[in-house]
Amino acid sequence: MQSDTIAAIATPPGVGGIGIVRVSGEAAFSIVLPLFRRPGGEQTLPPSHQLTYGRIVNPRSGEVLDEVLVAFMRRPHTYTREDVVEIQGHGGPLVLQRILRLVLEHGARLAQPGEFTLRAFLNGRLDLAQAEAVMDVISARTEAGLQLAMQQLQGRVSARLREARQTVLGVLARIEASIDFPEDDIPTPHADELRPHMLTARRMIDELLAGAEQGRLYRHGLRTVIIGRPNVGKSSLLNALLRSERAIVTPIAGTTRDTVEEVANLRGIPLYLIDTAGITPTDDPVEQIGIQRSRAAAESADLVLLVFDCAEDFTAQDRQVCEELLRLGFGQQDKMTANGRAGRPVILVLNKIDRPRSLPLEQVRRFWPEAPLVMTSTLTGEGLSQLEETIANLVLAGKALQDDSVLVTNLRHQEALRLASQHLQAALATLEQGLPLDFVSIDLQAACHALGEITGETASADLLERIFSEFCIGK
Repeated sequence: MQSDTIAAIATPPGVGGIGIVRVSGEAAFSIVLPLFRRPGGEQTLPPSHQLTYGRIVNPRSGEVLDEVLVAFMRRPHTYTREDVVEIQGHGGPLVLQRILRLVLEHGARLAQPGEFTLRAFLNGRLDLAQAEAVMDVISARTEAGLQLAMQQLQGRVSARLREARQTVLGVLARIEASIDFPEDDIPTPHADELRPHMLTARRMIDELLAGAEQGRLYRHGLRTVIIGRPNVGKSSLLNALLRSERAIVTPIAGTTRDTVEEVANLRGIPLYLIDTAGITPTDDPVEQIGIQRSRAAAESADLVLLVFDCAEDFTAQDRQVCEELLRLGFGQQDKMTANGRAGRPVILVLNKIDRPRSLPLEQVRRFWPEAPLVMTSTLTGEGLSQLEETIANLVLAGKALQDDSVLVTNLRHQEALRLASQHLQAALATLEQGLPLDFVSIDLQAACHALGEITGETASADLLERIFSEFCIGK
């Protein structure tokens, strides 16, 4: 338990019905109780984990800062496993800041970003993977993302990781016992005894890795750029997918001069849709800036919706867009890759099918012989469901999120799992070569360390600082 007492506003900045000032530490009760006045004048500590009505009063001036509900919560049954006080006042930023300032003047210290959750981790209430899930729960954009974050917060991912780590530790213990205590006549374990346990651990790790890319999509979403020459219906497609009039649409080519980004929910995946300025040669300096931003958006995209106008011929501008996307590495394969970059997919969208078709399909297929193709009309809505289905099948490979799915959603966890799997593979190779077990144990120790970094058993102080610095103050 930490010796000092911390305080912060725990609710988001801005105006709201209720705002909360949170205080945690050994002196939490002794700091807040003298500031809290109940209607009957009682000065005793209220029952734990109950809301009590009263006022926050400056004891020096007698000024009433706010009417509040206060919960005094005794350790260890609190978020931090320390004594915690939560002051629920009116949600205006000024009144909350005044209450916080009064608490700080009476002995508390302003909490650092994520410090409440850091204390929960250090005091054993959460492991590191669960602590990271706190921010995922807060920032979830879809029901599926929230479901996975809650599973991680409840420890389902950690349970799988602990099982794999304990399996490796069991093998390591047998090897090290035979090496460190030869005088006890502990028999040297045979490779046939160790191999099944090592294979089991690697299988558990590889199962988690197999779903990591899907998990990443549910957590981070899919950056999807809508691109094409001017006036092919890119902004209309954005509005249709969002089911709202977000982008300005006119018959005039070049209406969109900047990127427009919005989020849609595609089967639980946050789909970050980015409408771009049409790519075309131009002398207009403003339009040139918009086109540069279109190219930058394409470079950072996970997926491109390449839009053509069905009612017009394949133009030199269409060809220019296709050539630029090929140069950026799009469309080299029809599925997402682990790093989300090389071989990024393209979906061809032939828009305006409500009009007579003039676009020669063979011209498009010269550039994209195997890319998925969908015909749409943003005017009638035809083909939009098929487009959404195509995107979902492309990125999820037909795998829907099940209620019992345990997916790794955190890139840090994914990298640690990959490292652990590599070390286990190296340990198995060393075992097969018949080398001394000392060499096998080196990679087993490294695998254990990598797994321990996920849940926090082997996390360094620098790693903890980096993780919790990304939290908001008050959490």
